[in-house]
Amino acid sequence: MIEYYARRALEYEQVYAKPERQADLGALRAECRTLFAGRDLLEISCGTAWWTECLVSAKRIVATDINPEVLDIARAKTWDHCPVEFLIADSMALPDSLRDFDAGFAGFWWSHVPVEKLHAFLTGFHSHLTPGALVAFIDNRYVEGSSTPPSRRDAAGNTWQIRRLADGSCHEVMKNFPTADQIREALRPFADVVELRIRDYFWMAIYHTHRR
Repeated sequence: MIEYYARRALEYEQVYAKPERQADLGALRAECRTLFAGRDLLEISCGTAWWTECLVSAKRIVATDINPEVLDIARAKTWDHCPVEFLIADSMALPDSLRDFDAGFAGFWWSHVPVEKLHAFLTGFHSHLTPGALVAFIDNRYVEGSSTPPSRRDAAGNTWQIRRLADGSCHEVMKNFPTADQIREALRPFADVVELRIRDYFWMAIYHTHRR
């Protein structure tokens, strides 16, 4: 998957141009523009920073991705309204130096986390946030005719897709589509109340971490 997203860097944002998804994307982007106002925000798996551009009401953003190819595109964008630092980091093993953020965000990363590693990922991610931090996840719903059909399901319950890039290469990519109940259950150890917004093509979970 790392190789796939590195090779996809120049066509990374084309998926956001699908006509049927524009209403949902517009509403989500509008929400993100004010959601983290004044906060110290950690964004993981930021890609080319298409969503980071909507998060600049934050006081500061540290945005990470494992691929330098997408971060090169992200850094080339204009960041006049908020200090943004882009760092290479593995979202499954964030460096200890990233600590004490009072907000966290991930767009379209949850679906790439193996179901058997989801709790470990969430535990690690939340360890970099302060108690009471504001967190949001956004990801895809499976919609017949718009989503790439799964090619197989593995023994752990993960679903996989076959994707082709403009260079002709073919890649098998993990892409999970959790139900609302599965999302809530996964977040139960980390939040008392989860606001889950289900749209036609996407879901968004917003919550505050436990105050310890």
